[in-house]
Amino acid sequence: MSEFLPILLYAAILLAVGAGLLWVNQLVAPRKPSPEKGTPYECGVPPLASAHEGFSIKFYVVAMLFLLFDVETALLLPWSVVHRSLGWAGLVEVGTFLAVLGLGLVYALRKGALSWH
Repeated sequence: MSEFLPILLYAAILLAVGAGLLWVNQLVAPRKPSPEKGTPYECGVPPLASAHEGFSIKFYVVAMLFLLFDVETALLLPWSVVHRSLGWAGLVEVGTFLAVLGLGLVYALRKGALSWH
């Protein structure tokens, strides 16, 4: 139990500081409600449309494709570190990986996932 004492002490200090800051905020924070504060945008400009408008699915698809290809290409880093010790088998494996990744990109392009019109 003695090896966990510093961790428990640190957690207790973190909780005490967090609770203390919330308590001080409740004591000293100004409370001046106004109709402008109740609007979704606090800049003083009335909203032009409903906040419940939907976004185009294109933004989501492009973001997901970016994350997919970004993470997949990040997986090339470990291969690049040990590529000499892997020999031809490692080269074939990474070639297959890149081919599948390229086929996925071609598929996304053919489906129009990256076109904006």
